[in-house]
Amino acid sequence: MSIDTIGNFITIIRNGLMVSKPSVETTYSTMRYAIAQILKDEGFVRDVIVTDKENKKKNIKIVLKYVDGEAAIHKIERRSKPSRRMYNSVDEIEPVIGGLGISILSTNTGVVSHKQAKQQRVGGELICTVW
Repeated sequence: MSIDTIGNFITIIRNGLMVSKPSVETTYSTMRYAIAQILKDEGFVRDVIVTDKENKKKNIKIVLKYVDGEAAIHKIERRSKPSRRMYNSVDEIEPVIGGLGISILSTNTGVVSHKQAKQQRVGGELICTVW
């Protein structure tokens, strides 16, 4: 049995939004930080802060964004799972909700949004969609 750490990370964000928390915190990993940074760059979260604990483990604090009491993220969904991986070529990448949302992909050039993947002309594993 494998543990889907990215799925858990997305669920932490989703649960924090459902109860209108100002921020959520999770353990640090390079992939989680890259996904959180893309969410920040695209305007879905306010800030991403890496904190050090006393036991030398890093954490990521994600400050969630609300506009007039409504969450900036309406839906965040895991697409590629350990049981069923989803890969898209650059030509198969489609906009989310008519361009209102983003897809996050893991490519050979790193973790990027679908807009960056199209600019770089690379495809990869479709991690999640956000809108």
